[in-house]
Amino acid sequence: MPRATYLVGRLDRLLRRRLGDALAPHGLTLAEYTALSVLRSRPGLSNAQLARRTLITPQSMNEVLAHLVGLGLVSRRPDPDHARVLRTELTAAGKRTLAAANRTVAAIEREMLSGLTEAQAAKFAAALASCIEQLDT
Repeated sequence: MPRATYLVGRLDRLLRRRLGDALAPHGLTLAEYTALSVLRSRPGLSNAQLARRTLITPQSMNEVLAHLVGLGLVSRRPDPDHARVLRTELTAAGKRTLAAANRTVAAIEREMLSGLTEAQAAKFAAALASCIEQLDT
């Protein structure tokens, strides 16, 4: 049996490729989709906060946000307490684009889990979450 780290890495690479291809028709990269997803549940994050939650550098997040602003999918406003900090939120167009992209991503996830029972899929998700928790210190 291959090492778990190898399998997780291979799954990551396969998912990145499939998701990247599937998100392109929505006009999104995987990093942009991830940023929109995070902002849906955590509106008003700063660039640095969003970068941490999407696992990219603040410099890369600047590029992602500039593109999303240009597409009209997010808006940015100065933080009332820290004028240099910009808070980011989804626009109505961003919410619509994210909803459409979510349907595409859900289809890929269903395909990925199609060989598992519902109980196995739940255990798989729980096991992955536990692995993340153990390493996220």
